[in-house]
Amino acid sequence: MSNPTSKTLALLASAGLLGFAGTANAQYVEDNSGNPTGAGIASSTENVDFGDVDLDGDWDAIFADGGDAGNDQNRIWINRGGLQAGPIGVFLDQTATRFPVVQDQSRDIEFVDFDNDGDIDIYSSNTAQLSNQGNKWWTNRGFIQGGTLGFYIDETATRWIGLGGPGSSIPPGAVLPNGTFIDWSCDCDFGDLDNDGDSDLVHSSYGGAFGGNVPTRLFLNDGTGRFVEFNPSGFQLTTNNIANGNPALWAEGIHQSNTTNTSGAQADIASSALDIDVGDLDGDFDLDILHGARQENPRIFRNRLQETGTLSFRDVSNAALPPNWSTGADNYEQELGDFDGDGDLDIYGLNWPGFNDSMLRNNGSMVFTQIQVLPNSGADDNEGDFLDYDRDGDLDLYVANFSGLDKLYRNDTGNGVMSLVQQTGVSAGGAASLDADCVDFDGDGDPDIIVAEDSFAANRTFKNTLNVQDVHAPRIPRIEAVSNKVAAKPGFPVRAQVYDNESYYVTWYHPTFVNLTVGGFALPAIKALTSEGQIFRAVLPGNLVGSVSGTWRSTDRYNNTGTSAAFNYTGSTALNFYSSFGVATNATNGQAPTVTALSVPFAGTTLHLGLQGAAGASYFWYLTDAQIPGLVLPGLATLNVTGNILLNLNGSLDANGRATVSLPVGNSIPAGLTVFQQLFTLNGQAALLAGSFGYAITTQ
Repeated sequence: MSNPTSKTLALLASAGLLGFAGTANAQYVEDNSGNPTGAGIASSTENVDFGDVDLDGDWDAIFADGGDAGNDQNRIWINRGGLQAGPIGVFLDQTATRFPVVQDQSRDIEFVDFDNDGDIDIYSSNTAQLSNQGNKWWTNRGFIQGGTLGFYIDETATRWIGLGGPGSSIPPGAVLPNGTFIDWSCDCDFGDLDNDGDSDLVHSSYGGAFGGNVPTRLFLNDGTGRFVEFNPSGFQLTTNNIANGNPALWAEGIHQSNTTNTSGAQADIASSALDIDVGDLDGDFDLDILHGARQENPRIFRNRLQETGTLSFRDVSNAALPPNWSTGADNYEQELGDFDGDGDLDIYGLNWPGFNDSMLRNNGSMVFTQIQVLPNSGADDNEGDFLDYDRDGDLDLYVANFSGLDKLYRNDTGNGVMSLVQQTGVSAGGAASLDADCVDFDGDGDPDIIVAEDSFAANRTFKNTLNVQDVHAPRIPRIEAVSNKVAAKPGFPVRAQVYDNESYYVTWYHPTFVNLTVGGFALPAIKALTSEGQIFRAVLPGNLVGSVSGTWRSTDRYNNTGTSAAFNYTGSTALNFYSSFGVATNATNGQAPTVTALSVPFAGTTLHLGLQGAAGASYFWYLTDAQIPGLVLPGLATLNVTGNILLNLNGSLDANGRATVSLPVGNSIPAGLTVFQQLFTLNGQAALLAGSFGYAITTQ
């Protein structure tokens, strides 16, 4: 006789009403009440990504629909919090109004600010080999587009440069009329590979679909959101496939078993890649490439920009990965994250090796050791995502399974060794999980999960029931050193590694800044932008003079702020741009206020001036177009400047008696222009005014 209780539980699971299995206390419970319903929602979704498309402070979601089942419309869910003035964590399907109308077979979809204007755009990878669709660039209509933020237009036809032309590996016959090219793209990743301040593209192709070896390609951003292939050899294929003897397109290094360059001098980039990830694996602040594959071993390509000054990649797979650990097949996917908390990126490898999921620990210099095969991992595990579900400060792991239960793993001691704590979803014969992304989309302080489902099943949402708040600040373990500088007009980039108890695509949205002081005077904070991976990049002023000290700081959504160690350097100059004149008048403490030039005023830079006087004193600062030898103001101070007042500022000095004035120097201002300034302080008594010397500053 059958067990009626078991039957009831099975029915609840198949209906999606039972959100956990295998544990007595569920950390996650399935709750789809905030998900849209209606036509098109139950589709075949390959991928989900989160971002704030309308910059209203909550997480929106996009979905790559299509897969193997047919052409579908990619979708966008808008969080009803923020600008929508509704309950946060409840989603509206606004595909019909915000997205172009297309019928794609999308494998991957990514948020990225590819035009560098501060809003997030979208790139979708499509199986164009079947339907000649090509991969798509969708531009956010806000900011430089001058339209409505969070609404998208298809600009695929204008975003590629030189496809099928000189320097392109793509055969002319593979270029499509809509401005893209024939491909079977399964995944992509973005990052600033060449350290020029914009997002470049690493683009995979599942070569097995062509019956041959199809290259992974790199496309560099020209700074305006248009992409040209990085192909140093200049070789162009005659078909979609790399044949034996064809040169490598962008990588050199170790001879691989499937290499097409039999000399071994260069590594091929033929692939069957189902997943691509970029991150700084060797700790040198440039982005390396982790290249997952299905029909060959996973591979690691080291970016040699930092070492050589020129963008190039070397295949270091044999040296970086443990020997004999991979089967060379079915290595579906991987994720990068610092799961042992030591300040470098480790690897979760799905079906690495065989049909087992592996945790690989980085020694800090891109040498990996396998520390664990995950319990209950299996052949149909498809995607994983890091999260800190219990808010203990380390990275846990959620794994989506195609034919069985999804799995939640807990990082037991913070060292990356995982234990299975929950199995969620429905068993074989139900939904087919292809991807899972984890963010706090309901704003309650802990991460939730959306699971992308294939086979025309509705995507599923799991809510965190622990309700533990995040009190862990971001970590900035490594910062790029800065050498002493001779003051010059151009700024220079510096980079830092930023980690948090989130997947790093969540960390990309953390407000991150560099705080600088020059001679003890604080300058305005400098905003850093994500280079993707775990890297942030800021451009420091090149015109500073004096002793410079700086720290990095990053703040998460819960106002937890982390800071780095300090870096220091000296800025010097031989230019005579700054001189004093006239007479100073002492304050009651016997010292006159002073003005110090903290930077050289080149056209197109910012002039920073340090004001010094009595602690807490009120100050009055004047910039004029003339000077006088000194005019005594009876009972007050000596006036050293006259003529037209170009600018005047007033305020209070801080507890150290300091304030900073920052003046933009226009690009059109000629060299040799001299202006004059003087500082007055008032020590709380109307009759006791003190004045500095006059100062002449000449643009360079």
